[in-house]
Amino acid sequence: MLKPPSELPVPIAQRRAHNYQHHGVELNDPYHWLRDPKFPVVDDPEVLAYLNAENAYFDAAMAPYAQAQAELFEELKARQAEDDTGVPYDDGDYSYQWRFTAGEQYRSWWRWPKGAADSATLFLSEPDLAKDCDYFSLGTLVVSPCGRYLAYSCDREGSERYQLAVRDLATGLDTPSRIDNVGGGVVWSADSQYLFYSVLSEQWRPYLIRRHCLADAAANTPTSDADIYQEFDDSFFVGVSITQSEEFIVISSGDHISSELRLLPSSQPLAAPMLVAARSAGVEYDLDHQGDYFYLLTNDTQKNFRLARTPISNPAPEHWQTIISGSDTLYLTGLVCFKDFIVLEERVNGLDQIRVIATEEGTLGETHHIDFPESTYSAGLGTNAEYAINSLRISYSSLITPSTTFDYPLQERQLITRKVQKIPSGYDAGAYRCERRLVTARDGTQVPVSLVWHKATPLNGTSNVHLYAYGAYGHAVAPRFSGARLSLLNRGFVYAIAHIRGGDDLGYHWYEAGKLAQRENTFNDFVDVAQGLVDSGLSSPGRLSISGGSAGGELMGAAVNQAPHLWGAVVAHVPFVDVLNTMLDASLPLTPMEWPEWGNPIEDPAAFNLLLGYSPYDQLKPAEYPPMLVTAGLADPRVTYWEPAKYVAKLRGLKTDENILLLKTNMSAGHGGKSGRFDSLQELAEEFLFILLAMTGEDPPPQGN
Repeated sequence: MLKPPSELPVPIAQRRAHNYQHHGVELNDPYHWLRDPKFPVVDDPEVLAYLNAENAYFDAAMAPYAQAQAELFEELKARQAEDDTGVPYDDGDYSYQWRFTAGEQYRSWWRWPKGAADSATLFLSEPDLAKDCDYFSLGTLVVSPCGRYLAYSCDREGSERYQLAVRDLATGLDTPSRIDNVGGGVVWSADSQYLFYSVLSEQWRPYLIRRHCLADAAANTPTSDADIYQEFDDSFFVGVSITQSEEFIVISSGDHISSELRLLPSSQPLAAPMLVAARSAGVEYDLDHQGDYFYLLTNDTQKNFRLARTPISNPAPEHWQTIISGSDTLYLTGLVCFKDFIVLEERVNGLDQIRVIATEEGTLGETHHIDFPESTYSAGLGTNAEYAINSLRISYSSLITPSTTFDYPLQERQLITRKVQKIPSGYDAGAYRCERRLVTARDGTQVPVSLVWHKATPLNGTSNVHLYAYGAYGHAVAPRFSGARLSLLNRGFVYAIAHIRGGDDLGYHWYEAGKLAQRENTFNDFVDVAQGLVDSGLSSPGRLSISGGSAGGELMGAAVNQAPHLWGAVVAHVPFVDVLNTMLDASLPLTPMEWPEWGNPIEDPAAFNLLLGYSPYDQLKPAEYPPMLVTAGLADPRVTYWEPAKYVAKLRGLKTDENILLLKTNMSAGHGGKSGRFDSLQELAEEFLFILLAMTGEDPPPQGN
């Protein structure tokens, strides 16, 4: 069993009175001081001292196992191809490809004139951009329609505030101007002279769309970028994109449950955006363009969405003509319009489907679904950059099939394998088994669970089970392949994914059944799945390890509070555990936008009481808790660092056991942890090592065959 380090005292955060009242309820938050009021700047000496003390404690606890961690890292690294390349894709006059070279943490980007692969040139090097950076993330990478200019953005601190730059690919030089504080998504006008981008507020909300004139910037002429659209509702985010045809720029605004779109022709970048349909609470819609029509997915009449079309001359809702009706069993999740056909991404009984609908001059023709080789899998559209194509690029994997890139020619209707993920250290799919089960939750709901294990692992309750879930924002956890996961499977673990309510695995209703007043269904489903695996004889209490991040970290905290005896090890990454306090603070990043998901406890006493009743931080009690590893990111704008820090500080004062509790704060990264492909594996090795030490003893066993 992993033991607390003897050479360092347990870090103890001071308790300082901080009393406040809402809806007649008096609350005290003695660790409120761990929030630096100057965030995103964090320089309070006492706050930093506590975080550094916890990091030193983490290092001391893991130090005796440095060799084991190094071996795990090499094991994980050996499953990644050192020299790796993406499947080339065409866009305009060029073919494009990303490449990893041996030893490099980040990609390089290459292109060549179509049909002339021997003349490939490097046009962007992420390793060069990331030089001397502790953290690096490439945000957007978009080549102009003329093929000469590249717009790209970089985040070098993990704050998700990007700097936008433009490179002249004819000279390889960047224009003098840099645009700071940019969000995701950048769009070119048809004449390659204007860029549209989003701007972040102090609260990290994308709230403004601006237009940048390339000609002025190239001539180093002082200019003020034009404001195109500003969103004044603090709960709505804005973004910018372009239709597949590249004929219309789309300005979107929305929260988690409502959306609103504005359009302008990409050939008229100085035009005023045109509203498609005014926002209506609970109604979402998205669109793409083909010929004389816009095609839309909307949930205005059916929660699982319908497919409609409307003339581009008058796209108002009264002209939305239903093409495919929504239903309780058919969940429409994505839409892309190409020149001669439409592609729908769907989900039926939790299984991904891709539907192709032929079109000709506005007339809908034959429709068919693409057949995939396994009974359970994950599939979706890959990189399809062009509008006029006759073959689809598709991404595919399953729990036992490595990530695969297919091409699907529309005429032949056969999947052509273009790439299969390499596992250099070796992989035999025949050595593993997978299945999908249903577990009955306490309210009678049947909850799906995906399982994968090595064929040599006995399913008789003597093996360890690692259970994972997310369960929020309608985000489904697909049954995809993971090379890293083999480190657990090869050591006798069964890996389980609980498709709990709060995700949209089984449809939009599945999402709604795990949010707001029904949020606790998510936690109950997770605990009930674990108990169901025990009751079926697959596992036993204490033989289940669990992990989750962000909202999935909230799930970890709730599951620990509800059933601490079940878990042998818990890993909570950047966990959203201080739910009530965060939802009470409208000045924090994301909070107003989050109210449709969690409720608004400022205005609604019922929401306040509900959040108080399940918030993991508020519900900690004196009790025995399992071994736990909690992580944080100092620059994290999504789950601020003080949430996991406060949680651990409070838990240290309440736990009555001697099980280890560790907090690791990444002092130079944000929500996603370290950014390099190998650095991120170091953190994964730490997580796996913690689980193995807690579950199997002092020395992690070697891999099986």
